[in-house]
Amino acid sequence: MCSRPRSAPPRSSPRCRSPSTPAMSAGPAPCSDSCAGGPGGRPPWRSTARRTSASRPSTPSSSAGSKNNSTSWPSNARAGDRPGGTLPGMSEPTPTSFRDRARALRADDWPTVEPLVRELLGRPVEDPAEFEGWLEDRSELDAACSEARADLYIEMTRHTDDPGAAGRWTRYLEEVQPPLQRAAFDLDRRQHELHRRFTLDPERYAVLARDTAVDVELFRDENVPLETELGTLDQEYDRLVGAMTVRFDGAERPLPEMARYLEETDRGVRERAWRATADRRLQDREAIDAIYDRMIALRHTLARNAGFETYRDYAFRRLKRFDYTPADCAAYHGACESCVVPLQRDLDRARAGALGAEPLRPWDLAVDPLGRAPLRPFADADELVERTARVFARMSPELAALFESLRGGGCLDLAARKGKAPGGYQYMRDRTRTPFIFMNAAGLHADARTLIHEAGHAFHSLLCRGEPLVHYRHSPIEFAEVASMSMELLSMDFWDEYYDDPDDLARARREQLEGVVGILPWVATIDAFQHWVYLHPSHTRAERTSAWLEIADRFGRAVSWDGLQEPRAAQWQRQSHLFGAPFYYIEYGIAQLGAAGLWLTMKERGLPAALDAYTRALSLGGSRPLPDLFAAAGLPFDFSPATVERLTAALARELEALPA
Repeated sequence: MCSRPRSAPPRSSPRCRSPSTPAMSAGPAPCSDSCAGGPGGRPPWRSTARRTSASRPSTPSSSAGSKNNSTSWPSNARAGDRPGGTLPGMSEPTPTSFRDRARALRADDWPTVEPLVRELLGRPVEDPAEFEGWLEDRSELDAACSEARADLYIEMTRHTDDPGAAGRWTRYLEEVQPPLQRAAFDLDRRQHELHRRFTLDPERYAVLARDTAVDVELFRDENVPLETELGTLDQEYDRLVGAMTVRFDGAERPLPEMARYLEETDRGVRERAWRATADRRLQDREAIDAIYDRMIALRHTLARNAGFETYRDYAFRRLKRFDYTPADCAAYHGACESCVVPLQRDLDRARAGALGAEPLRPWDLAVDPLGRAPLRPFADADELVERTARVFARMSPELAALFESLRGGGCLDLAARKGKAPGGYQYMRDRTRTPFIFMNAAGLHADARTLIHEAGHAFHSLLCRGEPLVHYRHSPIEFAEVASMSMELLSMDFWDEYYDDPDDLARARREQLEGVVGILPWVATIDAFQHWVYLHPSHTRAERTSAWLEIADRFGRAVSWDGLQEPRAAQWQRQSHLFGAPFYYIEYGIAQLGAAGLWLTMKERGLPAALDAYTRALSLGGSRPLPDLFAAAGLPFDFSPATVERLTAALARELEALPA
């Protein structure tokens, strides 16, 4: 309840919510075109955090598949109601202990939470041992409040067309979140005072003390209603995007389903599908522009209230970016421009030649360049789960067991349907310590990759679920996305579980590596755009469009946009992070470089060595500083031009060895 994510996307807190598919956006979506987010994420009840992908869960009656894939849980479910209800890492409480009462709390209502907050604030703490007990008690209350928010958020994103789910979420944002935010500050301030008064083991508590100090530094009571309004605007963006459908091929189709048509070998079908989708998005362009205008103004006010000149400076502090600066981000942009963009454009030119499509157009980016039928790794959500389970079983018994734990009920909602928000995410429910995976599967190869990606986040959540402090059960996003992106790369050799034909397997692996090449400059595009937006808070819409087009030219692909000026100018509106998770995007680039580093470990030392480094680092959660987490995985925390150049060269060599 009262602990803010150290580096959570300021929107909702699930890991992984990404934009549209690469073909739809002419720029890849991180996180398997579904998440980032992403990326599980630190509980964001205190801010308005956002997921990092673009999908949401299905109802039991939907086409998602079996009941195990679509079970919905009420917001007041008790720990034993869900898989994993036993809470590891904690001493068994007496029936009247604070922790027991926190676990049983219905935390979606402020009057039920307030007495426990007051109890913590008023409790005498006389020595370090009592302070440690206070921290664990607060953690349990934080977890209960985080999960109450999670349940409401999950249901709202699963059913954007349900007024009841939307109303409960709005009520939470307007009536519950504001007093919780104020209570969080009071508890942060009390905790900060206790950190200064008592000396605890710095190896264990340094990260927590550092993060709490920043939260105390930044809190302003006058910003609470601004955060509430931002959450409401974010919800309105979701509602607009979730309601978008097009009439195509004889049926009304949600936009995520239209990605399937961009893989069709008939170029006319692809173009019609792309244009239908773009035209539908343009219908809401003005409304989405208005939402973003208001968000920019509110965020600038937030920053000024907290004593910062720009929202960028405030966001870097709020996201606790202790280990890199805006200048480092600019260096990453430059490295992508000089090292990765040329490789991406070479791949585009080769694609155009293979397709006989001169010039290459936005609807030519997802189809197989040799005219082969689209990859279809599964028929429905049940088959997707079964095949993915076999992938993990072949990788390691530990991964197999972790994935199996997600299948028991209430953890998966995978199939696309009308009324689901776009994208995909993994959200850790902190009280019961059970992950929830949400996506919009439509039978595409990207969907299989998305589930593997989100499962990587879930593995991260499960591997550190025994940590008593909820703050340490969530890592900084820069490393959280290593967990998911690495799983995509490390699992590639086992994708024959999806494809019987060796040519299809090679093709899928090539698509994966080309996606890695594509994501790096797309991250630079979105990050550079955000820097411009918040360094020029009084810009006009025309100036914003001009800045976007200039940045898109700098990092864009070798694609012709002739006659498509309006869709291109509005392309940024597809990126949900810009609305709900400002400055949450560079993490994808940093994490992708880390994931590529683990992939090289596998190629040089074998899969067992790579998985050992993976699980060792993930089990630390967020208990260590960011560079230490990378070091535990055998990786440098480095996204300098030299690192970008080295990994780009390795990707180029691997792509050269794979058939087109």
